[in-house]
Amino acid sequence: MWISSIVLVRRKNRQIRVCVDFRDLNNACLKDDFPLPIAELMIDATMGHEALSFMDGSFGYNEIRMAPRDEKLMVFRTPKGIYCYKVMPFGLKNTGATYQRAMQRIFDDILHKDVECYVDDLVVKSKKREDHLYDLGKVFERLRRYQVKMNPSKYAFGVTSEKLFGFIIYQRGIAIEQTKIDAILRMPEPRNIHELKSLQGKLSYLRRFISNLASRCQSFSRLINKDVPFEWDEACDKAFKSIKSYLMKPPVLVAPVYGCPFILYVAAHERSVGILLAQKNVEGNKNALYYLSRTMTPNDLKYSPTEKLCLALIFAI
Repeated sequence: MWISSIVLVRRKNRQIRVCVDFRDLNNACLKDDFPLPIAELMIDATMGHEALSFMDGSFGYNEIRMAPRDEKLMVFRTPKGIYCYKVMPFGLKNTGATYQRAMQRIFDDILHKDVECYVDDLVVKSKKREDHLYDLGKVFERLRRYQVKMNPSKYAFGVTSEKLFGFIIYQRGIAIEQTKIDAILRMPEPRNIHELKSLQGKLSYLRRFISNLASRCQSFSRLINKDVPFEWDEACDKAFKSIKSYLMKPPVLVAPVYGCPFILYVAAHERSVGILLAQKNVEGNKNALYYLSRTMTPNDLKYSPTEKLCLALIFAI
């Protein structure tokens, strides 16, 4: 019999969540490789709709019952005695994959059409506002049928914009949530590799918004290499300030309009390639859809300028 200890975790809303330390059990369990949705693709699938509704599961994992044979593994100790979970608890290794699989089965035929789900987060979307009540009805009917409860304190119905994964989703496109920008603007210059990796992680999350990010980071990205001493010089400082200046007025990336022509811009710099996917709207104006860039490898650096442009094109495709 496995016996685990309880752990108290304070949530963002200041409430206390009782969890169980399942680390020993998790180490003995095989990983469920059922894939979670790619956040970036979910964002792309959500923008461009006139009406959106956002919901969050109320009890989440606890709504899925454990198989009776596995209940003996869910044992935990308390001051009052030994108990076991009969429903799927938080902290178990494969809970996210199990819940995602269940939600995808529930919404199978309307998933990616009327609804998107990331574990217990639901987004109901409608191209036309007048269809939104009907689309919501379909989703609520499924939730009622399978007895899945939503959190009454965490929802937004019939909105035109909302936060999702650190971005603001609009009908016309997406923008960076201001807190993500402020986190970078407030950062001092990195003093070691750990702080530099933290900066790079934050920038990587916003990479689709930053024109030629690989080239902008070139001065300090080399400091990650083991054989390069960590020396934050004037070039690094200038590059860091340039990125901060860019993020003070970041672009809003528009949603693609199908039927209008797409435009692909490619650029080959000395040590990086940059891509911009744009589109002409019905008024004939060009709008940015996606920025992409990468640093060249040592072999890439041997290419001629024309070959580097071809490399950029292949990378874009």
